[in-house]
Amino acid sequence: MMLSEADITALLLTLKLALVSTFILLLIGTPFAWWLAKSRWRYKFLLEALVALPLVLPPTVLGFYLLVLLGANGPLSTFGIAPVAFTFSGLVFGSVIYSMPFVIQPLHDAFLSIGKRPMEVAATLRASPWDRFFTIALPLARPGFITACVLGFAHTIGEFGVVLMIGGNIPGQTQVLSIAIYDHVESLDYTSAHWLSGGLIALSFLMLATVYATNKRFRIFRL
Repeated sequence: MMLSEADITALLLTLKLALVSTFILLLIGTPFAWWLAKSRWRYKFLLEALVALPLVLPPTVLGFYLLVLLGANGPLSTFGIAPVAFTFSGLVFGSVIYSMPFVIQPLHDAFLSIGKRPMEVAATLRASPWDRFFTIALPLARPGFITACVLGFAHTIGEFGVVLMIGGNIPGQTQVLSIAIYDHVESLDYTSAHWLSGGLIALSFLMLATVYATNKRFRIFRL
């Protein structure tokens, strides 16, 4: 069975959303995860809990408050910021918030696993903090970056509650794959739902298999 034009549009929109969200998460998550791994601030556990909140918070709850925040009558509108609810930009904002722990936590764990000694040795060789970060920390944290990219990308593709609340179901604008599958099930078009769902299962399995295989090779290389 060939995918319909609407399904292909939803697929391309979903891939675009996942790519943009993952890129933004890496930009903001890398320095934040590094700071969490190195900071001795006694209250940083509050920030860690805030970042991990989407792991336990129902997606509809998070989506509702994001809708209130980004809507036409939301708090941001009082500062002259145009509402982005029910737009692609709104989907990106919601996806970044919802997928944040899936990117920051692997990066945080990877930076912690480096330990202090490699950085101390580089410091004795007069390497600047920037040099130490880019030439020592980033290469050693490569498995964490691979895991963060894959989990952030995959989690964004599978979102439903948050994107539905903040983006609605506008074909060609905010209708992503998870919502398209829901539409097919509602209309009893199980064949189309099977094709889309099966494709997501296969894609998710391949991405996770890539993470485990890459990390295994990296561990062997380090040994």
